[in-house]
Amino acid sequence: MSLIQDAKSGRITEEMKTVAALDDVTEDFVRRGIANGHIVIPVSPYRDVKLCGIGEGLRTKVNASIGTSTDIVDVDMEIEKVRQAELAGADSLMELSTGGDFLEIRRRVIEATTLSVGSVPLYQAFIEAARKYGAVVDMKPDDLFRATADQAKLGTNFMAIHTGITLETMKRLRNQGRHGGLVSRGGAFMTAWMIHNEQENPLYSEFDYLLEILKEHEVTLSFGNGMRAGAVHDATDRAQVQELIINAELADKAHDFGVQAIVEGPGHIPIDEIETNVVLQKRLTNRKPFYMLGPLVTDIAPGYDDRVAAIGAALASSHGADFICYVTPAEHLALPTPEEVYEGVISSRIAAHVGDMIKLKKRDADLEMGHARRDLDWERQFAVAINPERARRIRAERMPADADACTMCGDYCALKIVGRHFNF
Repeated sequence: MSLIQDAKSGRITEEMKTVAALDDVTEDFVRRGIANGHIVIPVSPYRDVKLCGIGEGLRTKVNASIGTSTDIVDVDMEIEKVRQAELAGADSLMELSTGGDFLEIRRRVIEATTLSVGSVPLYQAFIEAARKYGAVVDMKPDDLFRATADQAKLGTNFMAIHTGITLETMKRLRNQGRHGGLVSRGGAFMTAWMIHNEQENPLYSEFDYLLEILKEHEVTLSFGNGMRAGAVHDATDRAQVQELIINAELADKAHDFGVQAIVEGPGHIPIDEIETNVVLQKRLTNRKPFYMLGPLVTDIAPGYDDRVAAIGAALASSHGADFICYVTPAEHLALPTPEEVYEGVISSRIAAHVGDMIKLKKRDADLEMGHARRDLDWERQFAVAINPERARRIRAERMPADADACTMCGDYCALKIVGRHFNF
């Protein structure tokens, strides 16, 4: 019996109890959320994981993506990225390698973590087709389903699967055009295959078969966003919306079949369109969990895109996005280092917290920090900080003569001056 079937039958499972405790909600709230398709808990029959509830009424979760490229295949470095993502507080990982032995890399990543791990099986299917047949367009549809099953058996918890790239979606793309082109790897692979073979996307045309595989292995289906904008001027265009409509309909079908469903969202969105995108996604999908990729709110800050995405993610979370895919400083420039993975997770965690302050009205930690700063209680400040080690290190490197204050104000600490005369 799947979690959805358990939830619909009124049964509260251990997974639901765990998520309820972690997110400070009732167990029945989680059960009802799963039954209605508003909450998912990625699981796997092949491995134990640190459970992570994603969806309406829960804390905004942060995903860190790692993986090799064709230029850099260093599996040990990817394992270090896993460690850094966990240290920084990521809630889940996606393993997105495009170079090396896909199954071996994913096996090692899964063995190195207790977090839920996601993947994009389409990458493996198309790249192995290029190696075997000489071109990605020579991939056989069965290769897609075989890669999906093989990755599921390794203990993959959720998969981004590009079901919404259809012949109809491609009409919208052709008719409107793009300022920033097609930036999704999965979108590019599938679009090229469909054009060359003059066939419908097999993930769409054989969707029932896909659901059978995912249900058998208890994989959560994350509907990929292959038509996402790669430039803010392409945000909320016809191709993106057409793909969302298709994915929304398929997500309802997946839920009815007993497969947990997440719907992914666009990547580059100007600030004034973020709320529109969240409302549109939630309305069309009947409030399925929304996995927001970024979003990046400007295109002119390479090297700082973790900060750009944090601005967008904070707003997206505040309006109702449930799951944030981090962005590192190396986005658009290079494969990230372990250090950049750590920085990207921290930036996204800050953004998720800021959003939850609005969405969930959870501000207790900020109140505690305000009191600790007022009282010049440094140990309490470090304990509440999102990154205690960094805060402690910066202060230790520049310790003031007066240990109560800091070297920003020194002898003229406002709190000490006013504290002599007021009892707050």
